[in-house]
Amino acid sequence: MKTKLFLCLACLLSINFSQAQNLPANPEPGKCYVKCITKDEFKDIQETIEVYPSYTKLKVVPAKYKTVTERVLIKEASKKLVYVPAVYQTIEIPYTKKEGRTDLRVTPASFGSSSKTFEVYPKTAGWEYKETTCDSPNKEDCVVACFVEYPSRSKDVKYTTLANDAGTRNIPINQISTTYKKRIIKTPARMDEVEIPAEYGTITKQVIASPATTISSEVPAKTLNVTRTVLAKKGGITTWEEVDCGLLSANVLPIFYETGSARITPSSKKIIDETLLPLLNKKPVSIELMSHTDSRGNDNFNMSLSQQRANSVVNYLVSRGISRSRLSAKGYGETRLVNRCSNGIACSASQHQKNRRTEFRVLSN
Repeated sequence: MKTKLFLCLACLLSINFSQAQNLPANPEPGKCYVKCITKDEFKDIQETIEVYPSYTKLKVVPAKYKTVTERVLIKEASKKLVYVPAVYQTIEIPYTKKEGRTDLRVTPASFGSSSKTFEVYPKTAGWEYKETTCDSPNKEDCVVACFVEYPSRSKDVKYTTLANDAGTRNIPINQISTTYKKRIIKTPARMDEVEIPAEYGTITKQVIASPATTISSEVPAKTLNVTRTVLAKKGGITTWEEVDCGLLSANVLPIFYETGSARITPSSKKIIDETLLPLLNKKPVSIELMSHTDSRGNDNFNMSLSQQRANSVVNYLVSRGISRSRLSAKGYGETRLVNRCSNGIACSASQHQKNRRTEFRVLSN
């Protein structure tokens, strides 16, 4: 109720303010308006189209044959090669069975003998003192000094001399020669060519006397008159549409579903046809579908079920020709109860029924 009052008060603003804010011109007191996008406008035109093209039909006249006889080569001429083996003769070939050599014989060394005198002690000289008999009590008075010379001493030494050193002398050994037999080609092998003549036969064959041809005929095209819908006026222009102020708030629809399911019952489809379809077909407005459940059951399941139920209403409206872009679906589960019947509170079936509702409201584009 507060929402309706606010929208109606807004409609009482001055015309100048409306124009400044791009609001509806000349609004009527107590009326509510929503901004809408105009739809495209279409028109039907009659047009003749070709549904089957003209074409050329061809009839084949088959080819004609004639029989001819022809001499043909059935085996080409060739040559046969005859092998004539080689003729051999035997000859003796000398060879060295054992090569000659030179042996070496050793001549031992020979020796001689000789002798040589060596001085084994040199010649020496010196003083020698000798005592003599004298009457002096001092013996030194009785000593005589003599200068004596001694000759050198020599010795003869025999030694061996080398007469001839050891050496070798060559002793030639003659080679041993013999022969072996060898077969050599006296007349080499060869291939003699023998001519083999060609062979001929006679065949009968069919040849084309006149080739295949065609006879053509024209088949006319086929046409069909069709009605074609074309765009007459492009939409997309923003306009203001007058709506019932009550439609701007949530309005409960008596839509029911199969238990625990999002499937819409036939009676509920009839309510949608009588309530929402006329509104959507009459004015280019957009609406929001809001689905709610009671508090019984799992919270997450209820949230998912409510979204599926809102989607089911949208899908049904789309099947009835409403653009999906004009529809919005929102499931609230048990988050917006209209009474005290929340989790854990005992309530009657009728009290729970008030929470199981589907609502709609008009949106402004």
